[in-house]
This record gives sequence, structure tokens and C-alpha cells, in this order.
Amino acid sequence: MRTALLALVAAAVVQPAMAAPLAIRAAQVIEASGKTIPHGIVVVEDGRITAVGGSAPPGAEVIDLGALTLMPGMIDVHTHMTYYWDHEPGTRPRGQSRMPAVTVFLAQENARKTLEAGVTTVRDLGSADYTDIAMRDLINRGAMLGPRMFVCGYGLSLTPAPQRPGAPVNASPGSADSPDEVVKAVRRQVNAGADVIKMYGSVGGFDNVNTNQTFTYDEMKAAVDTAHFLGKKIAIHSYGPEGARDAVRAGADSLEHAVDIDDATLALMVKQGTYYVPTIDHNRYYVDARAEYQFPAGAEKNLAAYIERNFETAKRAHKAGVRFAMGSDAVYTMFGQNTRELAWFVKAGMTPEESLKTATVNAADLLGKSADIGSAKAGVFADLIAVEGDPLADIDAAIHNVRAVMKGGKVVIGSK
Repeated sequence: MRTALLALVAAAVVQPAMAAPLAIRAAQVIEASGKTIPHGIVVVEDGRITAVGGSAPPGAEVIDLGALTLMPGMIDVHTHMTYYWDHEPGTRPRGQSRMPAVTVFLAQENARKTLEAGVTTVRDLGSADYTDIAMRDLINRGAMLGPRMFVCGYGLSLTPAPQRPGAPVNASPGSADSPDEVVKAVRRQVNAGADVIKMYGSVGGFDNVNTNQTFTYDEMKAAVDTAHFLGKKIAIHSYGPEGARDAVRAGADSLEHAVDIDDATLALMVKQGTYYVPTIDHNRYYVDARAEYQFPAGAEKNLAAYIERNFETAKRAHKAGVRFAMGSDAVYTMFGQNTRELAWFVKAGMTPEESLKTATVNAADLLGKSADIGSAKAGVFADLIAVEGDPLADIDAAIHNVRAVMKGGKVVIGSK
């Protein structure tokens, strides 16, 4: 296996412009939506897949991965790639301050760990100083190693209250407090180069599992309508059911996190095709990392209770026929654990095949990029991962057994 992986790296790390096609043979090729080709071959040329089948074209360089399974690179539709902690003594993950350019440079570690997890594309849902846009552009130029990034700039949020009467208000380019201001904030992100819009429709995050709604239905509708008018999709964060109801009614393309979603809202999600991105595992991460964050006493209990509500809501949503997309909500030290959400989906009643779809074809559809990513079919980018085992039989193979990662026809991560 190691010999095969080394050969793959040697063949694909640097390919001349007119290189011969690369034919990668594996014990199993997962093409899309669970369709498999035993002892299949994927042909790669100029960064894209040109054929999938059982034989290599004449003149192709053939790499045999032996017993490994070849499958599409996975997509994480909820990350915060520029949230970086340098572990400086006396600090916690949150609260560090540095120049934006330094943050972008240091966040390469998050990008590398994400690739190592088998994730070749992310939808990044919030950063400061437009560092996500800078990181995306550097990756696209080939100046930085990382997954494909679709970014939002600043998430839309209410203007924070001043610390004391008369003190300056710490507003951001995403701040808005009325439908008209929401329209302007959406346009501001699009003008800055955002690919997608993010709106914080409730409080909640880190050890705070409060579910109180922030934006009104009219404000959410203004955000959705403006985003769609400008050709962008919108994700709305809501920890609770009230914000979830209004987000879905307003026409959000995806609903992030929400618990206790009522049956009528679930039915509307099915009717409209709204994606649910529950991010169950990110609160498991906060429980495990609570010492790093120095959360207050009682945080673990609150997080565990929210996990249970999140999980039960996911089970109900899956039973109702709601479409899911995999999002980790990875921040700081969670990168590399991006795909653990898939195991929660299987526990919630999905088959391994259904779970994998949330990180491939479903996620690509949510991004509006099915023609380029999310499958191993002819025409898409050659974003592929080699895993040990059969993820259609045991989802852990995709979570823990990634052995090589190819992005755009080039091997970016070799054997572990």
C-alpha cells in the first residue's frame, strides 16, 4: 500500500502541462451517491476526471492503489478557517490579537489539517478583516496549500450594545439593525468578494447554548431576497426553534445548528429543499476541549444537554425527509476532526451511504457546484481521497482512514 501511495505522489504532485493521463486503479471506486465500481479506474487529465471505468486509456500512467477505496473528496459546509490559536502560554483559543496577514499565514495549519481529514472543499462561514477572502484567493493562486474555499466575509449580526452609555459602538461591516441595513450589509459582503452570505439569526456559540432569536423574520427575508437577487446563497445560524422557523420561512438555503425544530418547519424544509446543517459534533469538541477554553463550571452539562437536543432533532429531520449537508463548525483546535459529524448521522438513522452523501453530492448541491465537485464522475475536478476500508459498510473508514488526498489532479496529502 505504501509503495502504491508513494508512486501516486510521485506521479501527481507535479505534472507537466502536456503530461500523459493518470489512471488510478483502486479496489473500489465510489463514483457518486453510493454507486461503486469494483476494481475501477479513474482517469485524470489537466486537473479533472476524464473517465471512470474498468480500463486505462492507451499511454496513461497507471497507479494501482491495491486494496484502498477511491472516493470523492469531502466537503465541509461550515468552517471558520481563520480561527487560529498559537498555544502561546497564558492564552486561550479566543481573544488573541494579531495583524490580519499573520492570521492568514498561521491559518495554513488549519487548512492542512482539513485536507488531511479528506476534506477538499469548505464553505467558510465567518471571519474578521476579510481574512477568509484573502485565504481563498491565496489558495486559488496556488500560493497556499488548502481546500477550495467558498467564503462569506463577515456574518450579518446585530450591532452590539456599547459597554457603557455613550461609549463607542463596536460595529462591524456585517452589523445591521433593520431590513434596510440588512440589505446594505449583504451588498457590502458581496462587493468585498463573498461567495455566500451568513446571517446570525440567534445567539449561541462556544459554551453559550442560548437559543434566543436576534433578527426578525422581516430582516431575515431582506437578507435572503438580497442575497438571491445578487446570485448568492445564504446560510442562517439559529440555535433555537423560533429563529429556525423564521429562517426557513424566509427562504434560507441552509439552516445551521437548530434544535427543537417543529414539525411544520421540518415539512416546509422538505418542500423547499432547505438543507439542515446540524453541526452536532462541534459541541462534543467543546466538551473535550473545555480545559483549553477555560469554560466556566456547568458548561459541560449545558453543552451535553444541547447535544442531546441537537441529535434528537437530527433524527426527526432525517425521518421527515429533510436534506442534510455535513458541517463541522470547526474552529481553532478542531481542524482535522471535520468529518466526525458523519458518525452522528449514522447514529441518527442514516445508512453510511446516506451519511457520505451529506459530505459529497448534497454539499456540492448546496454550494451550487455539482458540476465541479462532490462526485467522482467525468468532468468534475479530480478531488479524490484514498481510504482504507469500505466507507459504505463502515463510515469510520472515511472519518479515520484517509491515506491520500488529491485536489485538482495533484496529490496534496500523501500516506499517513
